[in-house]
Amino acid sequence: MKVNPDLTIIIPTLNEERFIESLIDHLNKQAKNPSKLEVLVVDGGSKDATQTIANKTRVKVLKSAKGRAKQQNFGAKLAMAPILYFLHADTLPPKNFDAHILKAIEYGFESGCFRMKFDTKNIVLRFFAWLTRFNHILCRGGDQSLYITKEKFNQLGGFDESYFIYEDSEFIRRIYAETQFKIHKEPVVTSTRKYREKGWLKVQYHFAMIHLKNYLGQGPEDLYLYYKKYLLN
Repeated sequence: MKVNPDLTIIIPTLNEERFIESLIDHLNKQAKNPSKLEVLVVDGGSKDATQTIANKTRVKVLKSAKGRAKQQNFGAKLAMAPILYFLHADTLPPKNFDAHILKAIEYGFESGCFRMKFDTKNIVLRFFAWLTRFNHILCRGGDQSLYITKEKFNQLGGFDESYFIYEDSEFIRRIYAETQFKIHKEPVVTSTRKYREKGWLKVQYHFAMIHLKNYLGQGPEDLYLYYKKYLLN
């Protein structure tokens, strides 16, 4: 157990045996001060070896109800550090990511994220990743990772657990309204596995439709039903 960590990294997982060990190894190698990190793997009921592998890395593994919003809220509740960093299992932060976050907090930013790169040469996906440099709510998403002070997280009520998908975008919209949001020029690198499995054009189209449906006022259940119909199976 970390004593007085500076940063708690919360990783929601569900069947992530392919990624979890390499991610934790990456965090230890890329952090400026790994001894001051608390890493919480919050598992939503994996049927594969995710929990077993994570336990071998000696991070703390928590069991939670399924749903990324619920998992992230559960991790935040038990976090020991004053700063929370939410990270997907298939996303790799840049070198000294912890120092970048702590410096931004010191300068008065209560929240922020990194730019994003995909692990592909696909020109269209690289263009969408390029857009993440702009500090606008339309350019934000969970794959860019997200940090926020625990105090502000609690003030905002955390993630809305009625969202089974789109929980990151919904929460970030509230964060933008209440804090100064920092975009770091250093990029995280995120996997294009869903694009490879489903086809990049199909995935990008349906994600755009989900954004549009949310903009037009459709609620979390409608967004999930659309996602389940076109992208989950």
